[in-house]
Amino acid sequence: MFRHVFLNILLTRLAESVSSVACFSMFSKRMDHYVSQDHVRIIGKELSLKETYVAAVAKLIEEGATVPFIARYRKEATGAMDEVAVASVRDRMTELAELDKRREAILGSLAERNLLTDELKTSIEGAQDKARLEDIYLPHRPKRRTRAAMARERGLEPLSKKLFAQRGVEPDVAARAYVNPEKDVPDCAAALAGARDIIAEHVSENSRTRAAMRTLFMRRGLFCAKVAKGKEEEGATYRDWFDWSEPLRSIAGHRALAMFRGEREGMLVLSLRPPEDEALDVLQRGIVCGHGADSREVATAIKDGYRRLLAPSMENELRAEVRKRADHEAIQVFAANLRELLLAAPLGQKGVLALDPGFRTGAKLTVLDGQGALLHHETIFPTGSDKQQKQAAQTLRDLCREYAVQVVAVGNGTAGRETEAFVRGLDLGIPAVLVNEAGASVYSASDVARQEFPDLDLTVRGSVSIGRRLMDPLAELVKVDPKAIGVGQYQHDVDAAALKAALDDVVASCVNAVGVDLNTASAELLAHVSGLGPVLARNIVAHRDANGPFASRRQLLDVKRLGPKAFEQAAGFLRVRGKNPLDASAVHPERYALVKNMARDAGCSVDELMQREELRRSIELDKYAGNGVGMPTLKDIMKELEKPGRDPRAEFSPFSFAEGVNDIKDLREGMRLPGIVTNVTKFGAFVDVGVHRDGLVHISQLADRFVRDPSEVVAARREVMVTVIGIDEARGRINLSMKSGQKG
Repeated sequence: MFRHVFLNILLTRLAESVSSVACFSMFSKRMDHYVSQDHVRIIGKELSLKETYVAAVAKLIEEGATVPFIARYRKEATGAMDEVAVASVRDRMTELAELDKRREAILGSLAERNLLTDELKTSIEGAQDKARLEDIYLPHRPKRRTRAAMARERGLEPLSKKLFAQRGVEPDVAARAYVNPEKDVPDCAAALAGARDIIAEHVSENSRTRAAMRTLFMRRGLFCAKVAKGKEEEGATYRDWFDWSEPLRSIAGHRALAMFRGEREGMLVLSLRPPEDEALDVLQRGIVCGHGADSREVATAIKDGYRRLLAPSMENELRAEVRKRADHEAIQVFAANLRELLLAAPLGQKGVLALDPGFRTGAKLTVLDGQGALLHHETIFPTGSDKQQKQAAQTLRDLCREYAVQVVAVGNGTAGRETEAFVRGLDLGIPAVLVNEAGASVYSASDVARQEFPDLDLTVRGSVSIGRRLMDPLAELVKVDPKAIGVGQYQHDVDAAALKAALDDVVASCVNAVGVDLNTASAELLAHVSGLGPVLARNIVAHRDANGPFASRRQLLDVKRLGPKAFEQAAGFLRVRGKNPLDASAVHPERYALVKNMARDAGCSVDELMQREELRRSIELDKYAGNGVGMPTLKDIMKELEKPGRDPRAEFSPFSFAEGVNDIKDLREGMRLPGIVTNVTKFGAFVDVGVHRDGLVHISQLADRFVRDPSEVVAARREVMVTVIGIDEARGRINLSMKSGQKG
């Protein structure tokens, strides 16, 4: 009974204060319009997509279709949604399903404890986000014995009701009736303290109060950091945040993650709250009325409840929200960098001599054929004694001639620039290219590398990886955990599961966008093809090893455990160079008959249709629309007939760093240098200028204009010209600028 009276009074007071507390009004209106809706309608509204298209994506995903397949081969059903939109629908579907699961668990718990009223059930079923759902459930959640619970056990709930009603009751007089030493209420002060505990908990657990506080925290909250006591020297890395404060609603993700890390390491103390006087003003205006002694008791209870219960709860909630937002930003940055790295221009099928450099241990040399097979390996010392250098030069000349090497690949790690300079000085007549070797050591120690080269030393495997990475970055990098490639922003601080899911999406997107040669691809590469996965990928390789190359896509159906559904999902992304020219294109087998009809109507073969532009121009696409085939698919087919199996990656072109600049000691302020972007973050871009340490181009130095997001200007692996504007040799820091006003 008291609970309902209490809530009615509370809501009445909140409503009366609507003019002075706008946020309460806003949340009340939103609550009134919460209704149970179909997931498709919710997603359509949130993402501004037609419900029919959302429903189509949902159905396709439920049937086992992948994001690349839906975006590429089901454009008519989805309104030509791209992969980003399809993935957004998929992810929101998952979130809503998890919300429904939590909703059912709450309803079950309440029903089991005989607490589920019709009104409560309606509220729970109408909650459309987790915060709202948990707010409704909070007063009914099984909890440990709180101070309020113990006060109720001592019979003080009626007293709290009298005080909260604020009808001019004298607290001391009212409390006398509840003094009972046997119930651990020795005096009036103890009775009033217990009554205040009950009021404090009620106010803190009320869903509308929490909604209003959540809004206030988001609008007026400050993200504050201070140095932990006695950590001034040990925490010098976090000096920038020793006395920091900024609005919580606008804090950049990378700053939040940095400060969270500082707190985790014990160097910083963080607070995410609005000014306390503002929070208390909102609460008391909505609840406290009058100036009597009973109102003062209520005000005291509210202040205690805010400090002890509500503020910590809201802060924890906001911390989770800020971290989620920061994680999302960091994951997006990592994903964008990874995409650029995976889609870097491939050298192609050319003979490569690869060098994994080192000073003391020499350079591990491997020779690879055009398919990446190992032909030869040994160790040379291009940075050793004069005798060793002379011998290394002769070895390089002999091997390049013997194996018709077309490019020399040099790892960019220790001794990389020195080894590159040595090779260039030999005038071999072929380019020498520095290759980013990040992650090569991880590959060389992996199970994949051991299975591929069981008898080779780790360093030799690393050299093979460097050479193959130049030939086809995508095919080689899929063998390495993306987190080991080093293109992330606070990658070790973000949610590991969310990061993995996002990076898996990027790898799959890149692999399927490029397409995979069914007869040469490794199991690791095939595993990322739509509809396959590790097991089917291994089965494909085993079938290929046992029966020879695939002559057509249709032969995929002979692979163990590869059924019609997997074939449907995978076939369009696999390339087979055989009798049927369409097998080497991105035209899906389900559309082969359509292309044959086009060729027949044009009076030619499919081969001729693909080779002759005038025949393709004679095709009237409208004629072939229908039966689930629309103009988006027809236009895609015509593009494929024009350039079958086109590779979306750029053409390879060798890059050279500035000669004579091999170490940070060689740098001078004002130098104008070529560089390669290695990593893009929200605060700028890191650029390799060939001195074994990347320099930072701060966001303010990326262009002559204002830059809101570095990705507007640069991307990983992009070649840029930079000017050195600062050198801190002691800390190994290099500051660079891409502004045209910075002249060398």
